[in-house]
Amino acid sequence: MAEIYPQQQQPTSEPRSHEVAKAATAATACGSLLILSALTLAGTVVALTLATPLLVIFSPVLVPAAIAVCLLILGFVASGGFGLAAVSVLSWIYRYVTGQQPPGAEQLDYARMKLANKAREMKDKAELFGQQHVTGSQQAW
Repeated sequence: MAEIYPQQQQPTSEPRSHEVAKAATAATACGSLLILSALTLAGTVVALTLATPLLVIFSPVLVPAAIAVCLLILGFVASGGFGLAAVSVLSWIYRYVTGQQPPGAEQLDYARMKLANKAREMKDKAELFGQQHVTGSQQAW
């Protein structure tokens, strides 16, 4: 039976030029990043060695200042988050009131209907209980 598939060519043992370029680029990038990380580590160690005496001397001032800065940043981030949440809620309410059906409006309508039905049930039960209680107390006389 004759094969209908063309014969696949065996890969050549010589690397193609773009594969060599990829390997050279990867090696260069890797070497550059390793050198950069080593320089960064050395600079960090030198800076920490030089800054340690200053940090020890000024720590009674720096620690409360750092705490105050952190609290200020936290306050600004929290107020921004609460403001964004408020704007989102107001936008959702506006879309709901104008009838644009924002996400979750069906669930809200369903919950409102369910609560109204349960309130109506409880009202009917209370009226029935009140009528039975009044009827029962009048018969006791």
